[in-house]
Amino acid sequence: MSDERAFQRPGIYQIRVEGVLDGGWSVWFDGLTITSQPDGETLLAGPVADQAALHSLLAKIRNVGLTLVSVVRVEDRDQRQL
Repeated sequence: MSDERAFQRPGIYQIRVEGVLDGGWSVWFDGLTITSQPDGETLLAGPVADQAALHSLLAKIRNVGLTLVSVVRVEDRDQRQL
């Protein structure tokens, strides 16, 4: 079993959705970097404060009707600064 407290720390996430979004959506998605991919998907990437903030982002994705492809935690923000 993983350490549940690890998910309460800030982390760097990559969230992939179907469709193409322009960079103007960055403000709506809490400052994440928005990058259109050649395959017609969009990558939202950047720091997320904790699981509550992640769930808020996922709710926004759902609310605007985007199809979620993947969510990947690439590293803990705390580890990156070491």
